[in-house]
Amino acid sequence: MSVPKFAAVRQKESFHQELKRRVNDYFEQAGKPTTGNATLFTKAALLTGALLFLYIHLVFFTPPAGWAILECILMGGVGAAIGFNVMHDGAHGSFSQHKWLNQTAAFTLNVFGGNSFMWNAKHNLIHHMYTNIDGVDDDIDAQPWLRLSETQPRRALHRYQHYYFWFLYALFYLAWVVMMDYQKYFKGAIGSVPLKKMETSDQLVFWGFKALYLVLFVGLPIYIVGFLPWLVGFLIFAAVAGFSLSLVFQLAHTVEPATFPVPDAQTYKMEDEWAVHQLKTTANFATDNKVVTWLLGGLNFQVEHHLFPKISHVHYPAISKIIKQACREFNVTYNEFPRMRYAIASHVAFLRQMGQAA
Repeated sequence: MSVPKFAAVRQKESFHQELKRRVNDYFEQAGKPTTGNATLFTKAALLTGALLFLYIHLVFFTPPAGWAILECILMGGVGAAIGFNVMHDGAHGSFSQHKWLNQTAAFTLNVFGGNSFMWNAKHNLIHHMYTNIDGVDDDIDAQPWLRLSETQPRRALHRYQHYYFWFLYALFYLAWVVMMDYQKYFKGAIGSVPLKKMETSDQLVFWGFKALYLVLFVGLPIYIVGFLPWLVGFLIFAAVAGFSLSLVFQLAHTVEPATFPVPDAQTYKMEDEWAVHQLKTTANFATDNKVVTWLLGGLNFQVEHHLFPKISHVHYPAISKIIKQACREFNVTYNEFPRMRYAIASHVAFLRQMGQAA
């Protein structure tokens, strides 16, 4: 399948070029690198330490059932936070100025049962380039369970998707690590986009870490605490992690203000230049809430992330002011919800609308 082409722009008049110039000027004047800083590294160490403590205490010290359930909930939340704060920046090469440290941060995904090669293709290359384009962006392909675009077929069950999506989001992590990566691997494609050839090192990482995941999260816990306690604890951990990951990413693109552009049927070209497309398909939420920003690794600043994915999230609050000003000058809409609960309400309303539309 041919991928869409974005509208060409004149260099001097390009909204994207002006954004890059202003943001580059900010970093030059501030004398800061675009990557993470001591604050991010401290947070990464804190989250990683918390995860190790919870895992070791749950598996080797076997706390009472009540404490174990609470720790499994916390472990799911900490696991998601590591994904938001450490893995995500590392996979985009923005965690550190050192390549090896970025790779180490990105590899946390492999320890959690995912695969960094598949993530790079699905998220960094496809989702970030072709955001909300049905048939290309795999992030909005949840068929047949959810209808996330007007161009997708509507089924009878979609009438109720704004009720049952909570349950599906809780299953997301489990489906990811036990099914979706393998589907992509054996199909050799993500949706309609072929995967590049996996080198021997990629193959070793894929299968080696999948095996390690089974040892760490299945085999060893069952051996130490028994099957039923493991099953209950693992399902709680997976549900919390899956729901957290799903909801945060969906709030960025499947809300009422976000659009789902369709390429021209003849030329397969998009109407807008790439940067304008990103602003039309993306929304921020709760950007004044420092707790939300800390926990979500700046993913509530999705506009900034999509425009500048190689800049660490620790800089998003600063560059958001630059981007907002440029949007006002170029008359480009900047989508933003002041509170997270407003974004959730908009996501629910969007699902209801997609389920009822003809």
